[in-house]
Amino acid sequence: MSDDVYDRLRALLGTGAYGPGARLPSEGALAQRFCVSRPVLRQALSRLRAEGHIVSRKGSGSFVREPVPPMPVISFGPLSNIPDMRSFLEYRCSVEGDMAAFAASRRAADEFADIMRWESAIQGEAAAGRPAIEEDIGFHGAIARASGNRFFVLTLAALAEQTRFGIRLIRELSARPLTERFAEVAREHAAISAAIGRGDADEARRAMTSHLSGGIRRLFGQ
Repeated sequence: MSDDVYDRLRALLGTGAYGPGARLPSEGALAQRFCVSRPVLRQALSRLRAEGHIVSRKGSGSFVREPVPPMPVISFGPLSNIPDMRSFLEYRCSVEGDMAAFAASRRAADEFADIMRWESAIQGEAAAGRPAIEEDIGFHGAIARASGNRFFVLTLAALAEQTRFGIRLIRELSARPLTERFAEVAREHAAISAAIGRGDADEARRAMTSHLSGGIRRLFGQ
């Protein structure tokens, strides 16, 4: 849904009343216009900000930026073998550990509410015995936005397909029962969001690293 809203907003920018320097309508007005919830709208707006299409001014709202040269698209390529999968998870441990720490230090109230919304969705899917792949990606993306660093947002967006593949591979190859693994992953996500909610950067980093290291353990059994 946020991708659809993003596409529709991009089509508006630079045309009619939404030329460079124009102020966008309020979040409430945009959410009503596109018939979506505010958290969904905020994801689309966060992506537009990360890509440099709009800028937020405290107390004034969001404004269309002057045209900027397109950013190069990051491509990490597909995961082609099991060693690739280990390297991918190790890379995520390093990047997302610091990302979670920054989120704990910087997150705004609405950004934390978005993290909690995704965590709740994961918990619900786990309780129903479903994999929650898109919810998992949404959760990590919300933490990237809460970090206040657009490069985390762009990196996670570029890794989305590898993340989907990795989650499926771990769940297909692990010998542990599905419900047990789903419950464990849900607990790990809860520990991350709790640390971010407390503003504990060190614990948020540890919880995120532990979660992603758990993927290595679930796949390789160590």
